[in-house]
Amino acid sequence: MIATLALPALIGFCGFGGDVCYWFYRQRVVQAAADIAAYNATVALRGGASQDTVDKAALNAAVQNGWQSAIGTITVNTPPTSGTHQDAQSVEVLLTENEPRFFTTLFYKDRVPENTRAVATFVYATNACMLSLDKNASGAMTFWGNASADFTDCNVVSNSLASDSFKLGGAANVTTPCVRTAGGDEVSATLDMTSCGNVVTNAPLSNDPYSSVPPPPIPEDCTTPPPGGQYSPGKYCNGLALNSTANFAPGVYVIDGGTLKINANADVTGSGVMFYLTDGATLSFNGNATINLTAATSGTYTGLLFYGNRAQGYATNTINGNASSSLTGAVYFPSQEVRFLGDFSGTNGCSQVVADTIYYTGSGTFQTNCQGTGMATISVPGAVTLVE
Repeated sequence: MIATLALPALIGFCGFGGDVCYWFYRQRVVQAAADIAAYNATVALRGGASQDTVDKAALNAAVQNGWQSAIGTITVNTPPTSGTHQDAQSVEVLLTENEPRFFTTLFYKDRVPENTRAVATFVYATNACMLSLDKNASGAMTFWGNASADFTDCNVVSNSLASDSFKLGGAANVTTPCVRTAGGDEVSATLDMTSCGNVVTNAPLSNDPYSSVPPPPIPEDCTTPPPGGQYSPGKYCNGLALNSTANFAPGVYVIDGGTLKINANADVTGSGVMFYLTDGATLSFNGNATINLTAATSGTYTGLLFYGNRAQGYATNTINGNASSSLTGAVYFPSQEVRFLGDFSGTNGCSQVVADTIYYTGSGTFQTNCQGTGMATISVPGAVTLVE
């Protein structure tokens, strides 16, 4: 009789225990899904993805790892709204799942909410001063011939996924902390890396540091080149040929079509200048020319010395000069190749090259400690870590 009376209570306890065990199991599943969602979303963020892409990366990862979207919600915050990593390199994922009741529905009808949270972040491994953006090109970053370059605390980075994304050969001699490539490498000349034992291959993509810089307004009328070599900002149509002494006043110079050509024996100077090349315009600098140009240190185009229209088709820009030449600022051609052939160093070695592809066979010194020049930091993304 006692056993008969106790049987309903025993069954009730077993049923209640079964419900609780299921809820704990789902909590573990949903937490794991949140962790993986935050990690994958941060990988997308590290690669420069848009917020929409980051959100989709989190959603897909959560669903694929057991989260039931039909009975839950997802919130993705970049940056996180709480915790220790409220910064632009972190992603917070909040997952909820409203669990069904089985036996306990006899006592209470509402579902049981499971709330989980995860935060992942990435760090910047270091900085670079040369970045090739093309994701498919063979030899997107190439050092060849008699190239001699010393990159002080300044990495060389290629975003190409090709097996020979980074190439070094001929009689080239390059010193740099690290070479990083999203693809592979072919090295047959002297490469002295002071911080890496080998070229870092299959590395994450580095973001274009100037991707948000807008093109300048284009003046309607063309400016006539002055006979005395004293140039003022404006639009110069069908290129510009410099044959002797030329001085550029501070401001923006639009080269509309043709070639900005600096011929042999020219002596070109300018401080606080930016050259915007559009309508197919390219650069062609002669090796015997002396070129001393410095970008602006404030304003919209701070740090930018040469800026190629992003919509331009593939073409080659040739930069050459003598040992007295100096380019202080960024050479930025996101859709075209830059051939860096001359002896340039920039003031205290402060030059950058960000281009679709880069071919280097000159001689120069580069560094990343360029405070006061206005140049953007070319950040090299490092590891992704789950932190909360």
